[in-house]
Amino acid sequence: MNAPLRDKSYFDQRASSDMAKHLPSQSRTTQETMAYACRILAMTEQEAGLAGQISVRSERPGAYWTLRFGLGFDEATPADFIEVDRDLNTLSGGGMANPATRFHLWVYDARPDVNAIIHTHSPWASALAAARQPLVIAQMDMTPLHNDCAFLGDWPGVPIADQEGVIISEALGDKRAIILAHHGYLTAGRTCEEATYLSVYLERAARMQIRAQAFGPLTPVDDDLAREAHDYLLKPSIVNSTFAYWARQTHGIAPYRKP
Repeated sequence: MNAPLRDKSYFDQRASSDMAKHLPSQSRTTQETMAYACRILAMTEQEAGLAGQISVRSERPGAYWTLRFGLGFDEATPADFIEVDRDLNTLSGGGMANPATRFHLWVYDARPDVNAIIHTHSPWASALAAARQPLVIAQMDMTPLHNDCAFLGDWPGVPIADQEGVIISEALGDKRAIILAHHGYLTAGRTCEEATYLSVYLERAARMQIRAQAFGPLTPVDDDLAREAHDYLLKPSIVNSTFAYWARQTHGIAPYRKP
């Protein structure tokens, strides 16, 4: 006799319980996590000279940690991150912030839930940005961005002043990602691991969308199923374990430079 079919919620709860037990989060300093995040972005070919940025909200009000200007993602070490205030004055560490990180301040002000921001001009997301195309969620691996990727249709210019921060933060709204037309993308996570996870999957989604369009118009995933997959794939245990896997891969890029 066949056993009765159990509701999907049973398996979801069981998987969540098992993941919490078997996939514990790892202990790292903020700077170590940020260095791994930079290496992951480099590994997934998201660098564009010095255009990319990463920041993490500091415990000090109105301040954040960021990679000192002049370094690429692929050469970041924990010693290369500086803490800066609202006027981009360096509070901890040595060096200066990328002037374009100023718009991060506006996102942090508007979104108390956001603790990390990544912005890059990655090849595939930038191709969507150049074509002024929003993301279409048409495959399972794209669902972490379902109803979570905004679109800014006009470029406000190089984001080194306050007005660009106002425009970008308002366009982002309550989403965790945004494609910036003629520009690139931004991800805003509850943690640095989440922002990185979303960055990798956004770039992958953009690549998939562009390739799939060669076969005709895309068919979006059913809304209810996409919402379910979004919530499942953004479970902290999945996000953190995926980040840890990618971090292990980065050791093949290049050894950390000595501070």
